[in-house]
Amino acid sequence: MGRPDFQPQQLILGSASPRRRSLLASMGLEFEVRTQDADETYSDKLKTYQITDYLSRLKAKVLLPALPEKAVLLTADTIVCLGDEVLEKPGDREEAAEMLGRLSGRWHEVYTSVCLSTHTFQDVFHAATGVRFARLDPAMIREYLDRGNPMDKAGAYGIQEWIGLAGVAELRGSYTNVVGLPTNLVFEKLRDMVRRGF
Repeated sequence: MGRPDFQPQQLILGSASPRRRSLLASMGLEFEVRTQDADETYSDKLKTYQITDYLSRLKAKVLLPALPEKAVLLTADTIVCLGDEVLEKPGDREEAAEMLGRLSGRWHEVYTSVCLSTHTFQDVFHAATGVRFARLDPAMIREYLDRGNPMDKAGAYGIQEWIGLAGVAELRGSYTNVVGLPTNLVFEKLRDMVRRGF
């Protein structure tokens, strides 16, 4: 069985996210994981996808010096925005409950940017998905806090977890973008790179 036409010669995922690893594996891609901490502070002048574009580039920058010559590096960043406010990962259970309470019954936007890098090329692209939660009563929020894992996720929720299955009423855009990677865009961009020899 030959190599699929969207599989680079060597693909490196620059992310510790188990969700991004799972999505790439489900696409049938072969890859290895390399991570290195980066200072993820950003200017408050940046808004929505400007933040994720910047951070996905920043994550690539720290890994590029050790990147093999013919490898393609994939880095990504996801944020949740309620209006103009960015909802980061919660600091504790109380903050997670407060975030979910604010998202209850409302639309919000999830932005993911992806940076594909080689030593001679870089492409940054992003997707936005609108998500509307149904009314989340306090019992639902407590249930998720008890059985889910909100602390490592922007906006204090994972759409693939219980709260997403029970609470998300509508989506506008890519589901996998909310999970952490806009897979359709990744497929298209990787296939284009492979056709150009990467």
